[in-house]
Amino acid sequence: MRARDDWNAWTWDGGAPKKFVNDDVTLVMPVGGQAQFYADWIGPWNGTNGPSKPRWETFLTRELPGYLQRNFGVSRTNNGIVGLSMGGTAAMNLAAYHRDQFKHVTSMSGYLNPTWPGMYLGIQAAMLDSGGPGAQIWNMWGGPLDPLRWRNDPTIQAATGRFAGMPMYISSAAGITGTRENFLADPIGVTSGVLLEWLSRTSTAKFELAVRAGGANPVVSYPIVGIHSWSYWSDELSKARPMIKGTLRAS
Repeated sequence: MRARDDWNAWTWDGGAPKKFVNDDVTLVMPVGGQAQFYADWIGPWNGTNGPSKPRWETFLTRELPGYLQRNFGVSRTNNGIVGLSMGGTAAMNLAAYHRDQFKHVTSMSGYLNPTWPGMYLGIQAAMLDSGGPGAQIWNMWGGPLDPLRWRNDPTIQAATGRFAGMPMYISSAAGITGTRENFLADPIGVTSGVLLEWLSRTSTAKFELAVRAGGANPVVSYPIVGIHSWSYWSDELSKARPMIKGTLRAS
């Protein structure tokens, strides 16, 4: 939702390169795309930055794989994808529709049921807060009844069996603060982190039920303590790392 334009926050805030530095894995971390959900938009992007019509799905699944194969020898068909928060939503959607490319998917604190009542307006409010008045959800997924909106709901795709047999790691904490939080120093930030994580937990739990019914057997992590914060996502990436490596057959 608040992707930077200078570097991917996983570089420093999440410490991803350090976790995989000794592994036979090529990390690819997109930069930019604030409030764009890594989706192909049906309308224009009128936010404060970014392309006039985002085509993230096209870029990540059609253009980027060829570039990585030609220049770095990266397989087009043996990739994993990881996302947090709104990136978790996108990671699941991309994995659902591109099974030939992605062999593993991880979602941390994702919003995995965006068609749930109230979520459409909630996502719009978040987009406006991060991307400015030009970031309009109907330019991304269409109106509330547009089929594209339902296409981008991972829980619906899970229930229809799109993830059957796919290795995945999903996590979300309970939104309970611990020793890492200082409410007096940052009451708004901590409160926001609690509420956002609680909302993620409810949608992730619904997704888990749907994806199990649809033929997948995810590894789940539901810590009691944890809010919507980078330090907890860094912990979860460390937990997911062995499964990611194993699925990709990486040493």
